[in-house]
Amino acid sequence: MKLLLLLFFCHFSFSEKHTLSVLFTVSSEVQAFPEVIAVVQVDGVQVLYWDSNIKKVEPRQDWMKKLIEDDPQHSESLTQDEQIIRDQLTEVMQHLRQTEGVHVLQIRSGCEWDDETAAVNSVRQYGYDGVDFIKLDMKTQKWVALKPEADIIKQDWDKGTENNMRWTNHDTNICPQWLKKYLDLGNSSLHTPDFCSVFLLQKSPLAPVTCHVTGFHSGRAVMFWREDGGDVHEEVEPGEILPNGDGTYQMSVDLHVSSIAPENWKRYECVCQLRGVYETAVKLDKTLIKTNWNVLSEFPIGPVIGCVVGFLLLAVIVAGLIRWRMNRKTVYFM
Repeated sequence: MKLLLLLFFCHFSFSEKHTLSVLFTVSSEVQAFPEVIAVVQVDGVQVLYWDSNIKKVEPRQDWMKKLIEDDPQHSESLTQDEQIIRDQLTEVMQHLRQTEGVHVLQIRSGCEWDDETAAVNSVRQYGYDGVDFIKLDMKTQKWVALKPEADIIKQDWDKGTENNMRWTNHDTNICPQWLKKYLDLGNSSLHTPDFCSVFLLQKSPLAPVTCHVTGFHSGRAVMFWREDGGDVHEEVEPGEILPNGDGTYQMSVDLHVSSIAPENWKRYECVCQLRGVYETAVKLDKTLIKTNWNVLSEFPIGPVIGCVVGFLLLAVIVAGLIRWRMNRKTVYFM
């Protein structure tokens, strides 16, 4: 059985938007887990890590290690807000009357810089127990409640004008400067060509066809099924984005083909889109699907059936012979 594997590589070099993200996680009553974790990413690539157990900043790239050695104060921003975000989690829990149990507050801050237009967008947003909760409006330096439960928190945090001004200045002014510096220092590791590797998979004849994409960087790829040039929303089941362990990611999206006539398969294609501009499209074609269920269809089943039938006949003959001999013995002793 020859399995056909579809593997497309598409490499691009183009102007794009770059991001510097600082991700904080503070939790309560989570066993064997640091209460506070901070991660810094540049274009989805982790460059710094810190948590409340190790109490020191760990560079995750060689160029960042050299930067920290030359300028130890550069990483202080990761640690100076530790107590503030601990207090914020406590405050949110108290307002929601959740004095105990496992709860998680996540903070995403940073900036996006367009290397072509020089436009900058900044963000500071909080999630609570996995749900978007509240964010800071950089223009007004006021908080915006994303859930009704966050209204009372907004009123309180609006009074913290000093922190609001400091965070706004950091995310809108300092962040873009750092991002440009990081891009210059980490040019070789951050400016690697992006690509899509696309596979078509199917577990059984009645199972959905899975379009699996891997090799892209976080936030740089979108994938979907398309019919006659239009996006397919029905009979589609998207999967999660998962890390590969090498700085790239993978994801998949299923297309339920049981209701699609075989002659209409050619109208469908799976699309991997990079940065919303460049894409790789793969036609829905049975010859391009990697599977193992049809291995059984090519197994030499004729000889197997012959062996089984032969075995059954032999068993019948042996049973008949034994019974005949027992009958003879019975007559003899009578």
